[in-house]
Amino acid sequence: MISVIYSPEFLEHQTGRFHPERPERLTAIVDAIKAVSWAKEISWELPTPADNRPLLPLLAQVHSPDHIHLVQELAETGGGYLDADTPVSERSYDVALLAVSAWLDGVDRVIESDRPAFVLARPPGHHAERNRGMGFCLFSNAAIAASYALQQPNIHKVAILDWDVHHGNGTQNIVETSPEIAYCSLHQFPCYPGTGRHNERGNYNNVLNLPIAPGSGREVYESLFIEQVIPFLTDFDPDLLIISAGYDANAADPLAGMSLQPQDYGLFTRYCLQVSDRLLFGLEGGYDLTALAESVLETLAACLSTT
Repeated sequence: MISVIYSPEFLEHQTGRFHPERPERLTAIVDAIKAVSWAKEISWELPTPADNRPLLPLLAQVHSPDHIHLVQELAETGGGYLDADTPVSERSYDVALLAVSAWLDGVDRVIESDRPAFVLARPPGHHAERNRGMGFCLFSNAAIAASYALQQPNIHKVAILDWDVHHGNGTQNIVETSPEIAYCSLHQFPCYPGTGRHNERGNYNNVLNLPIAPGSGREVYESLFIEQVIPFLTDFDPDLLIISAGYDANAADPLAGMSLQPQDYGLFTRYCLQVSDRLLFGLEGGYDLTALAESVLETLAACLSTT
């Protein structure tokens, strides 16, 4: 059994017609999960309502008051844009808070069960920096989840692995100054947002960026997992491993130029399980609906095969 934390409210973050980060991303995944033969192995859970958590103090540990206020104000005044790619609709602030709450629920589930969990939420978060949102992202879900996890008993170190095709500039911006958090990113380079160079190591040698040439596929990724990703994570020895699970390195994805196939994400998941059973997956990118849904299924199936 694996927990999938999801709410239909996540569909209410409206990004506008033709925007790639659209509600249909989640409905495609939900429909795909419900259709598989092993659907009974999924425990669907609603996230804790945002009002039932002290979320603002947690957000304030990660984001500046000005940024939090700007997202709230844009939503309350009918919507607007943080940048050309990052819309805020009337419900976006509330939905983004619920997404943060879902990631925190995921932390709780993983710690309680010592088994993986998957947060099926939007908006994504790994481009949101301390002082600004960008790249479809409002709040840095993974960084907030890591900060929250470190406040729990017996959680002393947290690692974040970001396999989204785009570098998680926001996550790195926030966590690279914390010796209790390690960050590793595999990403296409050159590509948006233009960050994530290999020589960026963090304040405590706690950052590993692995830029990958466009067109690369499973062979390149697997070599990096074996030779660099798994040793880096194993040496850090985290009490919790958070996966910023973007699926836009698929060959079918319209926003990048990699050559992965959905089944490759099952392989990556099995490598992560060599590091820890305490895996929290949270959705980031992935914009071809079929490839996205199939990739999430491969991730979940790999988790279930070990439980």
